[in-house]
Amino acid sequence: MKRNIIALALACAASGAAAAETAPGDVAFDYGAVAQPLTGQPGDPERGREVVGSKSLGNCVACHANSEMSDIPFHGEIGPPLDGAGDRWSEAELRGIVANAKMMFPGSMMPSFYKVDGFVRPGNAYTGEAADDSFGPLLTAQQIEDVVAYLQTLTE
Repeated sequence: MKRNIIALALACAASGAAAAETAPGDVAFDYGAVAQPLTGQPGDPERGREVVGSKSLGNCVACHANSEMSDIPFHGEIGPPLDGAGDRWSEAELRGIVANAKMMFPGSMMPSFYKVDGFVRPGNAYTGEAADDSFGPLLTAQQIEDVVAYLQTLTE
């Protein structure tokens, strides 16, 4: 039995199943929702909370109020409150909204956090120059999963 478990673990590692990550261009949206996780690792709600509140990462509170994050000042009112997000949307819907909200809400002002192409004219940070080949998503696949895990904890 122990050998079978070890063999299965080695087979998964060799096939890349444990470290699988979906590239931004390969994300499958179904009416805005993304059913399959973007990584082989579960999301971490604590790390997701850091992304949501960090000005250098997600900075979600710049647009969304969130009473659970009363330790972070200056919540925005542009987007809907995050309170109850775990009740309002499924895990797949939350993943789709965070990855690219425009797939579910075409008129949304929310940034597409996991997108690398199809932009009109992306800039290279604050340089005034056009983006080069290193233009990547705003958040990593794992950060998306972490944010989704955090948002699922926000229930009413």
